[in-house]
Amino acid sequence: MATDFKDTAPAVDAASLMRLLPARPRMLALGEPTHGEDALLEVRNELFRQLVEQEGYRTIAIESDCLRGLLVDDYVTSGSGTLDAAMEHGISHAWGAFAGNRELVRWMRAHNEHRPASERIRFAGFDGPLEITEAASPRQALTALHGYLSARVPTHLLPCTADALDRLLGTDDRWTDPAAMMDPTRSVGRSAEAGELRLIADDLAALMDEQMPHLLAESTRQEGERARLYARTASGLLRYHHWMADTSPARLTRLVSVRDRMMADNLLALADRGPVFVHAHNSHLQREKSSMRMGGDRLEWWSAGALVSARLGQDYAFVATALGTVRHQGVGTPPPDTLEGLLHVRPQQTSVIDPTELATALGDPRPAPRVSPWFGYASLDPAHLSAIDGIVFVKDAGRD
Repeated sequence: MATDFKDTAPAVDAASLMRLLPARPRMLALGEPTHGEDALLEVRNELFRQLVEQEGYRTIAIESDCLRGLLVDDYVTSGSGTLDAAMEHGISHAWGAFAGNRELVRWMRAHNEHRPASERIRFAGFDGPLEITEAASPRQALTALHGYLSARVPTHLLPCTADALDRLLGTDDRWTDPAAMMDPTRSVGRSAEAGELRLIADDLAALMDEQMPHLLAESTRQEGERARLYARTASGLLRYHHWMADTSPARLTRLVSVRDRMMADNLLALADRGPVFVHAHNSHLQREKSSMRMGGDRLEWWSAGALVSARLGQDYAFVATALGTVRHQGVGTPPPDTLEGLLHVRPQQTSVIDPTELATALGDPRPAPRVSPWFGYASLDPAHLSAIDGIVFVKDAGRD
């Protein structure tokens, strides 16, 4: 492996990242190799602040429940609710407890407080309403979509009444049974009611498209955006539950694929607002196929980033974060013959790396990916460098 890689990379800032790109993308995605580390969230927050102030970005989207995220967006844009409530109920996966996420939401609210609506920055979750052990009931998305349409179009055009929808949905615990994640026979995703609900969700979405001129006149832009979000989420959740009930070898691959498809659809909708900054795990944002081991099997699927990149082309940029150490999780100094090892000897705590220069420094053949002793951290694969637009390197994710 070559060893003449320069140690003069710039510190992490928006201008340094933008210099690596041919033009300002509509969607700039920053990946991370693990979740919840303060050092990584601090870099994200500062980058977003600079992107807002210097590059005109107006939305940040994070790997969190898209429906819950509406609570945070209401808080940062209008002051609705409280910061505590936004963090507890508006961010999923228990990530509202992370100090970096709280600081992000606090800063966004302060930034917006005295600005007109046209200049306010927005928050979005772009993940589906999915947790590791369960998927949400489609009730919230379906009933909200039905309510939006029933208030604006003639009743006889709706595919069902609100009461019929409630009857088909049944109790929410039918949908959220955690045992269904490992036992498909416990899932209701292929019941007669679920099949009928998928048709209703499709009909409601189609009705919204058919009535678009009228709905645009009768709705605010935000109401229309949210109705389309409800439609995407209802269909995505019902598809996810359908595959939870599957007993074929394709089951787990289909589940992770459906999840990233839901993410991609949400990101593409957000791109219509204007420049968007996205933050999630590298595996959800990369252009190369993603992979993981689950239940003893190796799963491979196209990530949300790969799907969005296929649609947006150069309007999508992916910046991966590489990390040296996470000592409190047993991830120590990286071996010198790895990508992270080559970067870790540099003096800076954080820096922006040109992937082309790094590939040259690594030489050919490129080294194998670093092996992590902790399942929660995923190293950067040197084979992916040609599909990455920039790299943020954080030397140490220390905690006091």
